[in-house]
Amino acid sequence: MGDKTKVQVSKLKPGRYIIIDDEPCRIVNITVSSPGKHGSAKARIEAVGIFDGKVRSIVKPTSAEVDVPIIDKKTAQVIAITPDTVQIMDMETYEMFEVPLDTGVDEEIRDKLKEGINVEYWETLGRIKIMRIKGEGE
Repeated sequence: MGDKTKVQVSKLKPGRYIIIDDEPCRIVNITVSSPGKHGSAKARIEAVGIFDGKVRSIVKPTSAEVDVPIIDKKTAQVIAITPDTVQIMDMETYEMFEVPLDTGVDEEIRDKLKEGINVEYWETLGRIKIMRIKGEGE
């Protein structure tokens, strides 16, 4: 866990993930511009943080390499819900995790959480986020 890899900027696409300011983000827009005769093309990458929802942007040469998070997508069962955390158990390893409600769960999912239901969670860079309730839209 906490793994990341390097990818060339020219290979990135909207919908993929990137690390900006030590925060894993989903890319929403990439704009490439050529500066003229001399110099390399530059890419402006706009992305939204997975955990905090903040919009971030960076400008890099298309030949540069950037960090990309390795995201583990797993299934867990909700064991307990407290006012500020959700306790989940991984369905494969039976490992228990405490997920903070403010950064680890989106509001639309928070209202639907109940003890005993299965959820999909993502683990990246040592942090966990509950992404969706299993059984919905499958």
